[in-house]
Amino acid sequence: MAGGSLGPTGVAKERADLYQGRVTAYVIGTCLIAAVGGSIFGYDIGISGGVTSMDGFLQKFFPDVYRSKQHAHESNYCKYDNQVLASFTSSLYLAGLVASLVASPITRNYGRRASIICGGVSFLTGATLNAAAQNLGMLLVGRIMLGVGIGFGNQAVPLYLSEMAPAHLRGALNMMFQLATTLGIFTANMINFGTEKLRPWGWRLSLGLAAAPALLMTVGGLLLPETPNSLVERGNNAEGRRVLEKIRGTDNVNAEFQDIVDASELAKAIKHPFRNILKRKNRPQLVMAIFMPTFQILTGINSILFYAPVLFQSMGFGGSASLYASALTGAVLFSSTFISIATVDKWGRRALLISGGIQMVVCQCIVAVILGVKFGNNQELSKSFSILVVTVICLFVVAFGWSWGPLGWTIPSEIFPLETRSAGQSITVAVNLLFTFIIGQAFLSLLCALKFGIFLFFAGWITIMTIFVYVFLPETKGVPIEEMIFLWRKHWFWKRTVPAYPELDESNGRESNSVEMGSR
Repeated sequence: MAGGSLGPTGVAKERADLYQGRVTAYVIGTCLIAAVGGSIFGYDIGISGGVTSMDGFLQKFFPDVYRSKQHAHESNYCKYDNQVLASFTSSLYLAGLVASLVASPITRNYGRRASIICGGVSFLTGATLNAAAQNLGMLLVGRIMLGVGIGFGNQAVPLYLSEMAPAHLRGALNMMFQLATTLGIFTANMINFGTEKLRPWGWRLSLGLAAAPALLMTVGGLLLPETPNSLVERGNNAEGRRVLEKIRGTDNVNAEFQDIVDASELAKAIKHPFRNILKRKNRPQLVMAIFMPTFQILTGINSILFYAPVLFQSMGFGGSASLYASALTGAVLFSSTFISIATVDKWGRRALLISGGIQMVVCQCIVAVILGVKFGNNQELSKSFSILVVTVICLFVVAFGWSWGPLGWTIPSEIFPLETRSAGQSITVAVNLLFTFIIGQAFLSLLCALKFGIFLFFAGWITIMTIFVYVFLPETKGVPIEEMIFLWRKHWFWKRTVPAYPELDESNGRESNSVEMGSR
């Protein structure tokens, strides 16, 4: 065995069939509490668009936009084209991007709970600053603190859910994050609908109530147990096994615990996970960590949710009517997530992503045609066409809600080996927030420049991402999280880059254990 690799190699064989346990009330309870972290992300998405359409808010912080809004002779598509106003929405996501990278070593070295608590405290601070804002600087500092909270929360919560959930229900339980996100969006939309009538200070209440989900997230983080994977990774094997037995409802967790220990031994040997994630053997996971969140944003969903009131006002809806329409889309998104929860572990990830993509393309094209033919400068949509546009946008949101909405978070959080899981999730969150920032900053200008073509722009991207899923994404349904590596080794494309054996020496592309191979 001279020349053989004596270091840890991770999970070396499949044991999924030996996994024991059942779905316990304890694991469902912990996942529900942890998923509250998604509500802060959703609340901000929902609240921002409504607040930026309120006259009291615009008069105080963006008087130029308020005056532009009153000019009926200007292009309907360009009423709100203001980079400073866009920065109010998008600044949060740039801060979140940086925070998600900072969160990675904290999540790995101090546990998933530590990052959840940090996220809750930061978001609570930001909500307080925003509610009390007296000038634009104070407002933007508050947004940055909200971004830090979202960066930590989005980095830790999906990981927590994936590691706590049993393999056969991981998709459904992980989607609690998306369910909480959509509930946050819907709640924010309804709050905006009410506070819009409290002029001129209603916007302060909308922004300040973000403290509620932040407080829930902080308290929840203090009460939650740490995941078995994180405990073992940090050397606390006895406590890790105890938690695993509790969440699985059985003492017979030997197979799953051994997978965690094997993965942990390799994780401990990796001192630089961000450097390790660039290695050839991690290529498929890295590609998914980049492209899944990128494509999720390029569906155009965040633009619709951020700016739904602004978008509907641009189409000729009145102020209250536009908030009502955006509240409707929020309710539809929340409801559609249940479709995904009910079907993801039966039909699989690929089926939902592909069918959702097809429906979204059709809906984007229909909206573009209606606006192109029936809507222009100094025009308003007729009542019948306005109802049709809202209906089609709701159908678009339904498709997103069962496909790219939840699965854009679920898939990246479940595919990484333990040694790069925290770093991989940080990359996923950073890419998501980077493109959220870019689209958030550019959307109002794109709407002004492309007009109805903005919907065709997003339809083109959805077509590309649907093809990408069909060609490159293997089905992860029912695969234990610590055995995901075997999936890539069997995929028609990725098996070219992933070594067939954990002993593969990546420096020369050959098995380092050549003597052992040759002795058979």
